[in-house]
Amino acid sequence: MRQCVAEAQAASARGEVPIGAVLVDPNSGDIIAKAGNAPIGICDPTAHAEILALRDGAYKQENYRLSGLTLYVTLEPCAMCAGAISHARIGRLVYGASDPKGGAVENGVQFFDSPTCHARPDITSGILADECGQLLKDFFKARRTKR
Repeated sequence: MRQCVAEAQAASARGEVPIGAVLVDPNSGDIIAKAGNAPIGICDPTAHAEILALRDGAYKQENYRLSGLTLYVTLEPCAMCAGAISHARIGRLVYGASDPKGGAVENGVQFFDSPTCHARPDITSGILADECGQLLKDFFKARRTKR
């Protein structure tokens, strides 16, 4: 999760919402892919950290199915990212802060509990939640102050 925080901090330094994601092979401990949010920088509304990490991981694994891998994220994934996680067949999802407004795992549509969900990962939440949440609070507070 510390790597996720570093990716989130790098995203923040680029003016992006500070969210980071890291895709890991739990058997070897190897980091397969990592990314920070980038929708502004690459002009792509789908360029959430999770999506970018899944894309890079699928490319590196030469397979769109990422079964057995673990995705770490600083913030509860939104509905789009939860859908991508399901389609990729991620084995385990670990995230930091909850997102009562935009999250889709424990909040909102609770995507993985939907009967139309293709695959549900094992889910662990709350890892470094305060630190992950504080990154977001600080980012948005600074943006409000600049106005």
